[in-house]
Amino acid sequence: MTTRPPSRGGAGRRGAGPSRSGTPGKSGGPGRPSAQGKFSGKPGRPGKPGAFKRPDRERTGPRTSALDAAQRAAENRGEAGKPAPWRPGQQPRDREEAEHEAFEALTEAAPRPPRTRAPRPDAAEARPRRADSDTRAGAPAGEAPTRREQRAAASATLASGVQTLTVEEDEAGMRIDRFLTTRFPQLPFTRVQSIVRKGELRVDGKRAKPNDRLEPSMSVRVPPLKLDAQGERPRSAAKDATDADFIRSLILYEDAEMMILNKPFGLAVQGGSGTVRHVDGLLEALTGKDGQKPRLVHRLDKDTAGCLIVAKTRLAAATLAKSFRSRSARKVYWALTAGVPRVPQGRISTYLAKEEPTDADARMRVAQHGDEGAAHALTYYAMVDNAAQKLSWLSLKPVTGRTHQLRAHAAHIGHPIVGDPKYFSIENWELPGGIQNRLHLLARRIVIPHPKTGRPVDVTAPLPPHMAQSWNLLGFDAARYDPIVEAPEA
Repeated sequence: MTTRPPSRGGAGRRGAGPSRSGTPGKSGGPGRPSAQGKFSGKPGRPGKPGAFKRPDRERTGPRTSALDAAQRAAENRGEAGKPAPWRPGQQPRDREEAEHEAFEALTEAAPRPPRTRAPRPDAAEARPRRADSDTRAGAPAGEAPTRREQRAAASATLASGVQTLTVEEDEAGMRIDRFLTTRFPQLPFTRVQSIVRKGELRVDGKRAKPNDRLEPSMSVRVPPLKLDAQGERPRSAAKDATDADFIRSLILYEDAEMMILNKPFGLAVQGGSGTVRHVDGLLEALTGKDGQKPRLVHRLDKDTAGCLIVAKTRLAAATLAKSFRSRSARKVYWALTAGVPRVPQGRISTYLAKEEPTDADARMRVAQHGDEGAAHALTYYAMVDNAAQKLSWLSLKPVTGRTHQLRAHAAHIGHPIVGDPKYFSIENWELPGGIQNRLHLLARRIVIPHPKTGRPVDVTAPLPPHMAQSWNLLGFDAARYDPIVEAPEA
């Protein structure tokens, strides 16, 4: 019987051919057949260490291993005596790993060409990563950041760069500016208004408008905010206690979900240019142990006193905000106006737009339908009493909630509110003696469904000191019947 001789360099020929180290006849090394005739190295491309050579491409002569090349390169650089990179007490698993690690250590100073081929699919199984591979063994401390440090640095960079935020369930119905203020409390409100006004926000890829409302799962793209690096600023316990006591002194109604404050005249609701003390900042003192800070649901002008609703949870804030949008909330305002309207009860329906669109606190003007920025505004009014045909006590019920709506509407019918620095423009009009030159506008009463039970919460605010003084001087009785309750709701 004739047998076929084994092919040159094949797996059936033990000890034939040069080994990776250049010593012929040795078996069991990487890239060579083992004693059982099986290839013990890893599959790879021809010409690479550890690759199985095809018989027709077998070459003769000495071969140079990666370790030999690295050692010669080290000798040329004068680094031949550099120790192996593995740690004391831990030896490499096999010669292939020893050569690999030695080559990495000896050639780390030389630039490496970028890899263009994808890693072998069995690379992770053949050589599992060590748990501490974030730092290279033997590298000097502080020479390069670890991967964990790189990830932290990337996160810090992202915090001041473009971000994409997802609207949560309890943020449903929020205005886009309120959403930003909630997510970035250290960002001034004027900056928030500027970002929205300039169209720098994108909601689901579309340019956002100031009055846009958000829904759960929406994607909000936020531009680079360039926030100042702020650490944990120590809060004064005494100041927090003082602020908390002041806020509690304003409470007209409170439960686990919400509270209604009696906002005083001259106290801003939110911060702005030059505004340091405001309701939103004072509410920080009431932050609970769970980190929940009471949230504003709507706003009042700085010089308007009266009922201001504050939610204690984000879910309550979203529910109450929906009540305002659906006009389920009923609001009644009291005002002292110049002159007496010829029609004691009436309806004011106009379109309002800002005189300066880029100014957040600009004066509102009566506009035409279709004008840029114009929005419909509807108010019912009723005269409760008057004084010598010179001053009127008006009760106002706004159906819509436009900026400066009541002040602009009162001026539009020729009876501006006393003490209004923006809309009072009657020539040669003198303030009656004893009446302070302050805005005489009060958010007198609010009725709104409870965010949890749905039952109406009805709260009435007392007259602020300057309006109480005027009521006493003019002989008005605050307990008198208010005919505005009979006005329509739409």
